[in-house]
Amino acid sequence: MATTWTADNGNGTFTNPLFYEEFSDPDIIRVGSDFYMTGTTMHTMPGLPVLHSTDLVNWTLLGYALDQLDLGPEFRLEGGEIYGQGIWAPCIRYRDGQFYIFSNVNKQKTQIFTASDPRGPWQHSEASYNYHDLTVFFDDDGRAYVVWGYRNLKIAELDPTLHHVLPGTERDLTPPDSLMGEGAHFYKVNGTYLITSAWFVGRMRMPCARAEHLDGPWEVNPAISIDEDFGLVDGHKIKGAGIPFTPEPPFEIVPPNPGNNGRLNLHQGGIVDTPDGQWWGWSMMDYNALGRLTCLSPITWQDGWPYFGLPGNLGRTPRTWVKPAVPETAIAVPWPQRSDDFDATELNPLWQWNHVPVADKWSLTKRPGYLRLHTMPAKDFWSARNSLTQRAIGPRSIATAQLDASGLAVGDVAGLALLGMPWRWAGLARTTTGFEIRHFDYQTGETLTQATEASTIWLRADSDFLSEEAQLLVSIDGAHFAPIGPRHIMIFQLKTFQGIRYALFAYNAQGQAGGHADFDSFTLDEPHPRGLMQPIPAGASGTLVLAQDPSVGLAVDVGTVVAGPPMTLSVEAVALGRVILRHADGPLSVTAGGVVSLGGLTGSATEFQWMETPTGEIILMSLVTHRYLHIHADGMVRADSPGPRPDGLDGVRFRFIVS
Repeated sequence: MATTWTADNGNGTFTNPLFYEEFSDPDIIRVGSDFYMTGTTMHTMPGLPVLHSTDLVNWTLLGYALDQLDLGPEFRLEGGEIYGQGIWAPCIRYRDGQFYIFSNVNKQKTQIFTASDPRGPWQHSEASYNYHDLTVFFDDDGRAYVVWGYRNLKIAELDPTLHHVLPGTERDLTPPDSLMGEGAHFYKVNGTYLITSAWFVGRMRMPCARAEHLDGPWEVNPAISIDEDFGLVDGHKIKGAGIPFTPEPPFEIVPPNPGNNGRLNLHQGGIVDTPDGQWWGWSMMDYNALGRLTCLSPITWQDGWPYFGLPGNLGRTPRTWVKPAVPETAIAVPWPQRSDDFDATELNPLWQWNHVPVADKWSLTKRPGYLRLHTMPAKDFWSARNSLTQRAIGPRSIATAQLDASGLAVGDVAGLALLGMPWRWAGLARTTTGFEIRHFDYQTGETLTQATEASTIWLRADSDFLSEEAQLLVSIDGAHFAPIGPRHIMIFQLKTFQGIRYALFAYNAQGQAGGHADFDSFTLDEPHPRGLMQPIPAGASGTLVLAQDPSVGLAVDVGTVVAGPPMTLSVEAVALGRVILRHADGPLSVTAGGVVSLGGLTGSATEFQWMETPTGEIILMSLVTHRYLHIHADGMVRADSPGPRPDGLDGVRFRFIVS
């Protein structure tokens, strides 16, 4: 069985993100000792995943609140489309034995889903209102309120059915441009009303508002979470691409920006408490071509505000930290197996259709052991119905599909695609003279063709989401793969409003119903499915050097650690993913002021939380300061950095060179 990403490191710690794949606009609640989560699914079906956890780190997919949402022909890819629309920014709530999910839908009223069991069945109804990024709040007196907004927040009271706003109750909650932007989450903690939000102009951040009474006055903290991007560089962009998405290919691709612009910062989320009173925060981060990923953070309360992060480094979320303490230790449970041999009579629950599928045009039983997709007329892959998709997973993943195309009719094409904007695919087409291997790139409009006698082929997409490059490959024996087409730049954009997805597709390009494609298997391999790309070199001796300049490392000057020719250190692993770095004269130790020296201190002063940046460099967080080991430009070494910067010239990224 292939190994897939899990945030649980198996040693009492976890590493962000919770899922190394898109899970945007998350919302989490606790019911007793159980946690439940949902998030945005846009145009994909089924929608509104419902997840369960007992420790906020390991999550199980219980199912979906809706099998499909068909509110018009464009939801079915008939004469239109809803790419980047559909279900988004849901709010999950619980009251009196009933679960609720409220969700935005473009050009529609708010959709409401209710269930007594989070596994379903869920009942679907429509409200009389439609508010941007709404959140619903149940107060202690039984009254219910809805809060929403874009550049400011508004509030209104709901009637007992929750489907209507009580007349005369709608009012402004915060003034325009107060930094309380969108994506609100509403709480009451120890009698104080709290609303977390997201601000998106300039440096993305999470502000928070609080009040003793619903009528205010409301006090705004501009940033309970800010500047945390784990050091990831802002990736490729399409110039001029916004909402609505207007550029046409060939798009002008803007290269990555290593500047500290704050555009990837953790920004939209909320807070939740454990049964024993701990508080944790979750938020999403723009993770370039992968889309928006969900991360978990310890909460530090200070002056009545729930700051994301640890004392001494408020607002900054550690990429690796100790798991929440819960009454029962949860077993690390990864997502369902991503690979699929299509032997079952139901699809792997991680599959989602691109728009509402045509039920009688696909099957797992017509040819047992295969996914059969019947071809329907479409002008291109973008408009093809019944494309089956999975979220791509980082930091690198390799998707391989085996296709039997013997059932294709003339004009049919089937294959494996990278669904995004621009989209690309590799596949097999049937012409009047036989089969052709094809590669299409929407960015250039170019189709590459290669005649073949094979009707069964293997198609592969090798995707590196740190470089944002992907290569499509093809094989006629399943063992030897050759590239087809150039390496492609993958991009997050606001047309699909999703990260890259792997898609299995089949359609007829001649405007008629054709034959069928049979997919025998889909496998997804992950070279780096754990929180560290390289394990802690426990017991090894070597040098700790700057990642950008291996000639500079840690040296010692009269007992004080400074920058210089690297001294030899040994790595002693201790509990919870921490290390002690030992020199012949004693271990590295940190004072409350962040000064690093050799020997003289014991306990937590000598321990560092061993972490990696997304690109694999080592960062070491002192347990005394909750800040990172940092070589300053003047050669001083302090444990005083809030965290790595995207430019990489921050003096906190290291590599350990084993002797």
